[in-house]
Amino acid sequence: MAVYTEVTDEALRAFLADYALGELLAFRGIAEGVENSNYAVKTSHGDFILTLYEKRVDAAELPWFLGLMRHLASRGVSCPLPVAARDGVALRDLAGRPAAICTFLPGTWPRRVRQQHCAPLGAALALLHAAGDGFRAERPNGLGPRAWAPLLDRCREAGDTVQAGLIAELDGHLAGIQRDWPHDLPRGHIHADLFPDNVFFLEEERGTPRVSGLIDFYFACTDFLAYDLAICLNAWCFEPDLSFNVTKARALLGAYRALRPLGAAELEALPVLCRGAAIRFLLTRLYDWTHTPPGALVTRKDPLEYLRRLRFHAEARDAAAYGL
Repeated sequence: MAVYTEVTDEALRAFLADYALGELLAFRGIAEGVENSNYAVKTSHGDFILTLYEKRVDAAELPWFLGLMRHLASRGVSCPLPVAARDGVALRDLAGRPAAICTFLPGTWPRRVRQQHCAPLGAALALLHAAGDGFRAERPNGLGPRAWAPLLDRCREAGDTVQAGLIAELDGHLAGIQRDWPHDLPRGHIHADLFPDNVFFLEEERGTPRVSGLIDFYFACTDFLAYDLAICLNAWCFEPDLSFNVTKARALLGAYRALRPLGAAELEALPVLCRGAAIRFLLTRLYDWTHTPPGALVTRKDPLEYLRRLRFHAEARDAAAYGL
């Protein structure tokens, strides 16, 4: 469920009157995503995506996100391009929420990740990192290492109801991650949430997939570039039974390194970056799992899926565990 705020036909027509997008022909809610309300909008000028930003998104940060997307699109990244109204402003209000219209991207996200998806993903991520250079405004990672201990503390009371002994195990993992966390790796603007449902593909000849779009930049921030890779290794390279697929990892990393070589320090830090990425998503899932009341409009996800990932990374001694 990703339509938390309903928009009437009359309200949308009034909203679109400020744009040079032609006549409204149709619109429908998009039942995917977690954070915001999304609508597919068709006008006489084409197809667009309307997003209403819900309360979990800080409205003060929206100009940064929209500015980053404009910058990336201008540098050749296939991502949503915010559409400005006639007055030149892209961010407006609709149904009591901040709202923006962006260009529509073709393609579908992979419900089942194949090895063939991983190399195009790696190349797209490297291009995104290169394109981000030159966007001077920075945004700290609000869900980076400094946030993990406070998140864990907020889960202590109910955490062991999810699995006995969970909090003690996470205390041990987090202490090791904080001890080993690097401090001087190449930095830039990262997506920080590049899960399969945020990457669109089109099938080329012989079934070869091509990345057609990267979406949902509302966790993007300024952090270690290799941390973005670690997030992708967690999100793309574990099978449904949560075993690690080293062949997928080798394809992802190989395509990335062909466009942006990783330095020795980045390679050395890869296991702890993967541990950090795993505990970040484990903790946010655990918080939602233990703090979301019944009937709330938040999609809860199983935190224990990331415990299995975290345990795998804790056994990885070096980058060879990821196929390098």
